[in-house]
Amino acid sequence: MIQSVDRAVAVLLELQGARRLRLTELANRLSLPNSTVHGIVATLVTRGMVEQDASGRYALGPGVLRLSNVYLDSNELRLRALTWTEALAERSGCAVRVGVPLERDIVVIHHVLRPDGSHQMREIGIDIPAHGTALGKAVLAFDTRRATELLATAPLPKLTGRTCVDGDELAEQLAGVRDDGIATAFDEAILGESELAAPIFDAHDAVVGAVGVVLSSSEATGDRMIGDEVRRTAVSISRELGASAWPPRSRPPKAPGD
Repeated sequence: MIQSVDRAVAVLLELQGARRLRLTELANRLSLPNSTVHGIVATLVTRGMVEQDASGRYALGPGVLRLSNVYLDSNELRLRALTWTEALAERSGCAVRVGVPLERDIVVIHHVLRPDGSHQMREIGIDIPAHGTALGKAVLAFDTRRATELLATAPLPKLTGRTCVDGDELAEQLAGVRDDGIATAFDEAILGESELAAPIFDAHDAVVGAVGVVLSSSEATGDRMIGDEVRRTAVSISRELGASAWPPRSRPPKAPGD
């Protein structure tokens, strides 16, 4: 690991979470000398990755947005999912999200709004603890390394009173996802919001993300129609990515790089 690069990334991540910080605040959070952090921040400012306001506080700069747009425009999973997720939203009447794993979280890289014309906010770029969302469970079920590391972490953060944080219960849920192909989360990330999701695989039979619908918990009944639509969408996207089968059962579950 290159220390200077790691520290620069740490600065960006702190600013992501705190929005705006003074130099001393940033240094304290990173447990680094003010002079070290100043040098890093000054470099990031010249590259547009960080900006300083009139009060002297630092925040993320427009250069970060440029990088994020390039990521979205070049991500093959997202590009392959565009048509299929639009169709899923129309058929289900639900909002549709596509997420990819990042450490212990799921990051939403595509979001199709509910087709009912109601006021909604796009959630592209949000990150959610993987254990608290159906997208995350769909990925964890077929990524043994990531699931093992997560289950070894205690305690898992509780997002609502219904978030599953018990390791044995979560492991049982993941086994059910491997059998059925559908992950569920009822009021686990946000009260009143439920999800159904299915994993997406690539040409190497590696799980690379998940696609799912978001619906009101009052609408989340035992009707399997929406779950079947989600499953079919995941199959279609996986095929476009070159997956030989869905889910791949001829070999143990794996993740990219294994």
